[in-house]
Amino acid sequence: MILRHHTLGKTSLPVRYLRTISTVLMFLVFPMTGNVRAWTQPTDSERLGMAIDYFQNGKYHESMLILQDLNQHYRLNPRFQAYLGVCYYYEWDYEHATECLSKAIPKLEKFAPQERSFYYFANAESLFNLKEYDKALLNYQQMLTVCHNNEKGDAYYKIGLIHTFRNQWIDALDNLQSAWFYYTQYTTDKKARIAQIRNMIQGCCDQINGKGTQ
Repeated sequence: MILRHHTLGKTSLPVRYLRTISTVLMFLVFPMTGNVRAWTQPTDSERLGMAIDYFQNGKYHESMLILQDLNQHYRLNPRFQAYLGVCYYYEWDYEHATECLSKAIPKLEKFAPQERSFYYFANAESLFNLKEYDKALLNYQQMLTVCHNNEKGDAYYKIGLIHTFRNQWIDALDNLQSAWFYYTQYTTDKKARIAQIRNMIQGCCDQINGKGTQ
């Protein structure tokens, strides 16, 4: 039972004194020896657990710092390598993100599709921002094989964008139309993106019909 000061009787000690007594007892039980450091410092296994907790709660910077340190001393398994890659992605460190994710993803084929979907997405986005469009394209396409319908719009949009960079207007049009379909059917917060895609589709049609600027 947790005792609070305002619920104790008149003869009870205030909470601050109880805490002082607890501290004194703690040092009587754990004397100041060479083992104190081991007692106060978390083990590497405990630190890994902390990193996972941080990751699952969206505290990617804190998770990254621990995983980075552990990765220097141990060979993290592919899943934790992927975790580290995602942390780098959220820190905008795209080079390290794709370095980790590209190595980890091929070894995670037995993991849940939804989990793998995000690894593909984070890797594709990192490669896209590094302008490595060929590799980004492959990851977006792989993402489409495992992601939910409400996530497909993002992949098709970026694939369409890559094709527009290359003046591949028919491929761009096909993927942008797919993006428009999935955004309008499976999302409710993409109005600006949908309007942008509508204009891009018209631009592709103009290019295909010879009406675009050269």
